[in-house]
Amino acid sequence: MSPGPSFIMVARTALAISRMDGVAAALGMGVGGVLFAVAALLGLQALLGAVPAFYAIVKVLGGAYLLYLGYLIWRGASEPLSLAATQTAGKGKRALRRSFLLGLGTQVSNPKTAVVYASIFVSLLPRELPPAALLGLPLLIFAIETGWYSIVALALSAPSPRATYLRSKSKLDRIAGGVMAALGIKLMVGARQL
Repeated sequence: MSPGPSFIMVARTALAISRMDGVAAALGMGVGGVLFAVAALLGLQALLGAVPAFYAIVKVLGGAYLLYLGYLIWRGASEPLSLAATQTAGKGKRALRRSFLLGLGTQVSNPKTAVVYASIFVSLLPRELPPAALLGLPLLIFAIETGWYSIVALALSAPSPRATYLRSKSKLDRIAGGVMAALGIKLMVGARQL
């Protein structure tokens, strides 16, 4: 729940496009969380620890993706948005699919999520898990990820936060794009230190 690339992306999607697009992005976050939870349960932590070069490659690719998203947000900061345009922009299956894929891509671009899940699972779970736990943990992760980011999307797409965003769009988008790019750069620089 700590602010990071996922929070920024969902918040901006809910503010700039629509409530439904924000929720679609939240669903993408949930699916990405499930992918990492399953990977953690299958031993991703062991793989990342055994092959540091693999972890470095994942960090560089994830960082490059976040840097690219930051650039797109920064570049679009000066493009005007009207409230009427944002209310119709998110309509349609294609737009919602794009928001879902953006959420999923943002989530899986951050390998720290996988490491966090793997660390928690290794620390708190017994060596042999019952089949119900193997199924239940990814479902719980999906509910937590999707629930949290849906709350973010619903809260920030309300009229007052949207009006505030629209008044300060250029400044807020430049901040969001800069933070997203900085997180991407930090991830890539961290890969060099491995």
